[in-house]
Amino acid sequence: MRRFKNNELNEEENAIDLTPMLDVVFIMLIFFIVTSSFVKESGIEINRPDAKSAAVVKKGNILVGIQKDGAIWIDKRIVDLRSVRANIERLHAEMPQSNVVVQADTNAKTGLLIKVIDQIKLAGIKAVSVSASGK
Repeated sequence: MRRFKNNELNEEENAIDLTPMLDVVFIMLIFFIVTSSFVKESGIEINRPDAKSAAVVKKGNILVGIQKDGAIWIDKRIVDLRSVRANIERLHAEMPQSNVVVQADTNAKTGLLIKVIDQIKLAGIKAVSVSASGK
């Protein structure tokens, strides 16, 4: 058997294998990506009204946006009031555990908001939430 010189032996003892540490870092990265929840928006800029009683809903949501000019957005596209019910039925069939949240602009007409909520309830959704910023 070959004998090592003192400095060759010391170099091997001082070397640190980083492979296990990198494996742990990548596993943690994958864990955080998989378990993180992403904020889902309706696809439009809305100035939400303030409410002190606003609460965060953790489940996946079907978002309906109403702009101040009366445009209705579902699934990042503009829809007509008459097609709200069909779109909600389709999205609810794809995600049966999801809630429906209406994000209405502060300056949106209340009558349109009521009509949209009515169409959502006609689609079979029992509980409809209205989004507000909690300040």
